[in-house]
Amino acid sequence: MDPLTGRVHTSFGQASTATGRLSSSNPNLMNIPIRTDLGQRIRRAFRAGRPGHVLISVDYSQIELRIAAHLSGDPKMLAAFAAGQDIHTATAAAVFKVPIESVDPNQRRLAKVANFGSIYGQGEYGLSQQLGISGDVARDFLKEYWSTYSKLREYLDGVRQKAREEGFVVSATGRRRAIPDLRERMAINFPMQSLAADIIKIAMVRLHREIEADHVEGRMLLQVHDELLFEVPQGEVDRFAETVPRIMTGAYELETGIEVEAKVGPNWADMKKLAVVRA
Repeated sequence: MDPLTGRVHTSFGQASTATGRLSSSNPNLMNIPIRTDLGQRIRRAFRAGRPGHVLISVDYSQIELRIAAHLSGDPKMLAAFAAGQDIHTATAAAVFKVPIESVDPNQRRLAKVANFGSIYGQGEYGLSQQLGISGDVARDFLKEYWSTYSKLREYLDGVRQKAREEGFVVSATGRRRAIPDLRERMAINFPMQSLAADIIKIAMVRLHREIEADHVEGRMLLQVHDELLFEVPQGEVDRFAETVPRIMTGAYELETGIEVEAKVGPNWADMKKLAVVRA
């Protein structure tokens, strides 16, 4: 903690990752757990530093999967997002061939792991190990999964093939990444992760400009992956709850639309939902 400001100050690396994601060091504030008891206790220590202020968190929802649907043009993924469905529940319903309202938690969990695993190049072995299921079950599930999202598979295969031929991958915004020794997982995920990084950076720049132009007291504190954290006076909560989601959802145009969730609280752990905004 800085003795002059009474605050913890991290250092952000703008160009230290190949994907364009920011990095954080001394200390790394991007690596604080959220789902463990220890992580919650640590986050509870991060609170608004000025009297009469609260924290507002606004987080992109499933941004990399939305980007995957956008880039691949997969009609079933696009339809699920367009209908406002939970993509993991929609995936489970399609793969297990049950009504969406009949999907159980275990089916959704399997679909969630497969959804994220697909854009990181995970195969049947990785799926079986992560979920503790047999190789045969994982194989059968992935067969149905790729049958459902055939356009996504075609797109990912195309990324892989282009990386083989050219030795690099290019993101939608023009960032180029060399792929040494054809590391397929690196090649497959780069387009999604890189565009997600650029979307939140675009939002940060626009938010900074608007906050400066409006001469409000609220300030941006932190970026953690797909989340932005703000310190805001109580009297400006409604204003920030409108401004931040509007700018974040408008930072880039995706076929799926972009969704964010806004929360407010006295500290980084004890936050209640303000709004879910989709654009």
